[in-house]
Amino acid sequence: MNRAVEDSTNQPAHTASPKAGHTRRIIRRVVLFLLVLAVGTGAVYVALLDRMVTTNVKHEEMLPTPSVGESVPTESPSAEDAQNILLIGSDSRDSVANGRSDVIILMHISSDRQKVYLVHFPRDIYVDVPGYGMDKINAAYAYGGPQLLVRTLQNLVDVSIDHVAVVGFEGFRAMTDAVGGVDVYAEEASIDEVYNEDFTQGWDIPVHVGMNHLDGAAALGFVRERYDLSQGDISRGRRQQAFVKALVLKALSKETLTNPVRLAQFVDAATRNVTVDDTLSVADIYSQALAMRNLRSSDIVFITAPITGFGTSPQGASIDIVDDAKMAQLSRALRTDDMSSISFGQQIP
Repeated sequence: MNRAVEDSTNQPAHTASPKAGHTRRIIRRVVLFLLVLAVGTGAVYVALLDRMVTTNVKHEEMLPTPSVGESVPTESPSAEDAQNILLIGSDSRDSVANGRSDVIILMHISSDRQKVYLVHFPRDIYVDVPGYGMDKINAAYAYGGPQLLVRTLQNLVDVSIDHVAVVGFEGFRAMTDAVGGVDVYAEEASIDEVYNEDFTQGWDIPVHVGMNHLDGAAALGFVRERYDLSQGDISRGRRQQAFVKALVLKALSKETLTNPVRLAQFVDAATRNVTVDDTLSVADIYSQALAMRNLRSSDIVFITAPITGFGTSPQGASIDIVDDAKMAQLSRALRTDDMSSISFGQQIP
């Protein structure tokens, strides 16, 4: 595997951070701890978290306005309370409109809030991008940011997207470290590239089949790896789903929710590194998190957008070919909030 940066003398992720970054984390934890001691009461602590969320979360206009004559997908009455949230992992370090969408996951939250379905769309899946013709789905983000990606997905699955959240890859690192690392199941072994916060040093870490405890740097390498995996981008998507599941469960665990310092660290890390659409209020974020606090591992189901195989575009690029029949089946399931008919959903421990 080609490495942008190699240093065989580096230590594993939890010991290889630069001194400056390590010092910043210590200072942040001390400050948070002192704040918790200072507030003393639950009400003031909640107010502190609320202030943190309100201050940190960035809002942008990411849901498209339908053009003249453009139809908007609708759900059946039975699915009115369900939520479809598009999660985009981007390598951009400034605006959400720049960079690549290396993670594209449609999170479907059932009406009763008892199930969460994570539908991964491989970035090489070949689709119709409005205004640009057939192309890879991640090209939609490159051409027109979140709004064009939303339009592309809505046309593909014929279901409306309620909200959008864009997380920079550094956000994955920060949130993982904030909860003390996550336990992620790997279906395949690999040697992953890991970098420090400034991307000035890099090293390799082994990942084995089964559960792996990953800190932030290792988690970032885990979700980006594809060259060592049997199905490339498809296998990487499975890893991304497994990571999102592990992070959600750790964030909603008693271990996090009952630890005021850890909870404050996670809220700070999450909100500093996420941009949401301008219709998603802070109250909505609280409501969704509260409704899903009792989720178990078995309540989170993985689905990979169905493809028939691989091919080559007229321009010579490698592409994933959509399975139209199964995509229509997925569309009906999402529109009716009845995912029981989906036979291509998979579980990861």
